[in-house]
Amino acid sequence: MEHTAESKTSKHREKFSIIIPTWNNLDYLKLCISSIQKNAAHQHQIIVFINEGKDNTLNWIKSQKNIDHIYSEKNVGICIALNKSRKLVRTDYIVYINDDMYCCPDWDKYILDEIQSLNDTQFYLSATLIEPKQLNNPNYVAIINDCGDCLEKFDEQKLLSEYNKTDKQDWNGSSWPPSIVHKNTWDLVGGYSEEFSPGMYSDPDFSMKLWAKGIRIFKGVGKSRVYHFGSKSTKKLKSNIGSKLFLQKWGITARTFYTHYLKMGSNYSGPFLPKISLPITEKIRNKIKRIITK
Repeated sequence: MEHTAESKTSKHREKFSIIIPTWNNLDYLKLCISSIQKNAAHQHQIIVFINEGKDNTLNWIKSQKNIDHIYSEKNVGICIALNKSRKLVRTDYIVYINDDMYCCPDWDKYILDEIQSLNDTQFYLSATLIEPKQLNNPNYVAIINDCGDCLEKFDEQKLLSEYNKTDKQDWNGSSWPPSIVHKNTWDLVGGYSEEFSPGMYSDPDFSMKLWAKGIRIFKGVGKSRVYHFGSKSTKKLKSNIGSKLFLQKWGITARTFYTHYLKMGSNYSGPFLPKISLPITEKIRNKIKRIITK
């Protein structure tokens, strides 16, 4: 399949290359890009991968200054979108963000401060999400503050006045957008695994690939805040077999990986140990589940 690409920016002074896959979600995309441009502390390269663009996304992007893009007539999903966008990356750091997110003031400053303090390129960092409601997930780490679950209900003034009022320590288990890795780390594992297309469970798979290569810094930055409306694109997808694929590929469930390897949601206490020893009951449970799902 052919994809058209256009680059408008240069590497000069930009800190991050921010990749935003989008799928007929123009109004959210506009808000996302606007929030990056007005709330960032530094200049960044923005790369938009447009899937289909039936809502005039392509024409709008072409009318904007300093936004690079790739266009696909068909929806190829997140994994392919991210991997194809790699060729336009101009900076050392690749940020992946969803189009239904709003970046709060200085979100990038705290990420860059963290990178500089690490003095290492082998890491996986995430901003901390603010979401309108609590999800039923034992690994949930977002801050709950209802500023609207859709554009029509979005209260930007409330968000901007309250986004930094909740204390949040840095946390273990960075494994989803907004995320950032060094470009060499991205290339080390070949980006996202396209067998997970259109994208469900590609996040834990990417983290597991990093783990398999020896990377042990998976850190959520508590002061870096990004509002998330709540999976406006993924809700349009039919369910896929991402969870089963992860289990067959790695021999454990994504929940086991998040809970026992990354210790997701617990307060950050430094890089993880080189090896993880699972409880015998957890090993048995994963073995049975893997047999059942074959």
